[in-house]
Amino acid sequence: MVYGALDIGGTKIAGALVDERGRLVARAQRATPARRPAEELAAAVTAVQDELSSHPAWADVTALGIASAGPVDAAGGTVSPVNIPGWRDFPLVELVRTHPATPAGIRPVLVGDAVAMTAAEHWLGAARGVANALCMVVSTGVGGGLVLDGRVHGGRTGNAGHIGHITVDLNGPRCPCGAPGCVETYASGTAIAAHARALGWTAPDGVAPTAAAVADAAREGDDRARTAYERAAQALAAAIAATAALVELERVVIGGGVAQAGEVLFAPLRCRMADYAVLDFVRDIPVVPAGLALDAGLVGAAAAAAPALDAGPVPAMRP
Repeated sequence: MVYGALDIGGTKIAGALVDERGRLVARAQRATPARRPAEELAAAVTAVQDELSSHPAWADVTALGIASAGPVDAAGGTVSPVNIPGWRDFPLVELVRTHPATPAGIRPVLVGDAVAMTAAEHWLGAARGVANALCMVVSTGVGGGLVLDGRVHGGRTGNAGHIGHITVDLNGPRCPCGAPGCVETYASGTAIAAHARALGWTAPDGVAPTAAAVADAAREGDDRARTAYERAAQALAAAIAATAALVELERVVIGGGVAQAGEVLFAPLRCRMADYAVLDFVRDIPVVPAGLALDAGLVGAAAAAAPALDAGPVPAMRP
């Protein structure tokens, strides 16, 4: 059995064919023209689907899953990603469904990208076998998803667990979502790089001033780079502790591009967790890197589509 998967983010639009064991059979990718009109964004999605449909395994596709930066409307099939302003209430499911190569009768299943990552990590990754977990994507934006009582909890609209838009500073800067002091304004890759530059850090010649470059500088002892990551870790710790107090987590899994910084992020995060997670039932919750690295969104999109057939390897998501 083969599942089609799309993962729509602020940096890239990726697609894959995924088998029943979660292995990628084929992969395609385009850069996200995030600041361009809706039609150009749609064309990038179509180009990825075109490439996937040219693979021989496409003929065996039985379901299609779409993971998208949010907010999403899973029931309505539309997306309004905070970091993709060209799409507001964009009918993404209909775009994919009406692609000439999409098999007749298949309606793509839409979930938030972090919910997809959560499905993947619960199936095959660092949350496997855990009954209550928070899985986070820390990248261009910050998102999250929940496993509750052993099942992925997508919520009524598919946005449950969207931890990136929890306010951690009442007087903080306005987030692109419109609220003040969101986690995303401190902990996204964009925010980390911007704060490091505001402190006077500059990238080496020929190197883009990204969060990855800031992480490299932090490893080399640059205090400004370290401060930017410590600030991000504090925001993450505050939001994680608050979430743990609400739902009694057993584990927190963090993936996405920023998580690739490794101990540059995780070491200050563990320290800050001790400051915020102080009640007995939230103290010492393990915070671990994602097991599926950067393909979790694709694997999770496929996993999200499988329950629609009652044939997939992942328990059905709670509506």
